[in-house]
Amino acid sequence: MFNSLRGTITEKRFDTLRVENNGLEWEFSVPARSIDEFGSPGATTRVYIHLLHREDQMRLFGFPTERERGLFQELLKVEGIGPRQAVKILSGISPDDLEAALDSENLARLQQVPGLGAKTAQKLVFALKGKLPGTAPLSSRGPWADVAQALADMGYDRKRADEAISRLAGELGDFTGPEAEQELFRRAIRELSS
Repeated sequence: MFNSLRGTITEKRFDTLRVENNGLEWEFSVPARSIDEFGSPGATTRVYIHLLHREDQMRLFGFPTERERGLFQELLKVEGIGPRQAVKILSGISPDDLEAALDSENLARLQQVPGLGAKTAQKLVFALKGKLPGTAPLSSRGPWADVAQALADMGYDRKRADEAISRLAGELGDFTGPEAEQELFRRAIRELSS
């Protein structure tokens, strides 16, 4: 599947970016807040891609960082949030502010995002609090990233999972490899479930 594309910016509009790569021009829908992060027309840029493929359409969404693409993909998992609304949300709030608002359950801040009402803000908090990729610095950098991701995918709070992994990994000592990963996973589930 596509991860990213590097090419020359041929055109930038409010929420659209066009990039030429080897004679092909690609068009991406992008969050308006992020458009300037790609650079100016004529510059070389890297676009992290999300491909929306449906029976009646194919559409590319572009992001300046993997983190922002990850947030977009997490927003799509929330019931009632489609790609257009996810882009609109990311156009109205920075990734840091979004994560902080979700973790602190700051509904007032979320409702300041254009088009985001009280019910949708509550849905976002309920679905994403503690589960966003950027809220877990240990798991995104550490050797146990797969374990942390698996726990988050199972619905465990991301920060609690990171704390448990950090603590339990110390108990494993120099023990590494797939067996260590499985053991850490088992121990973390036991701890997080109690």
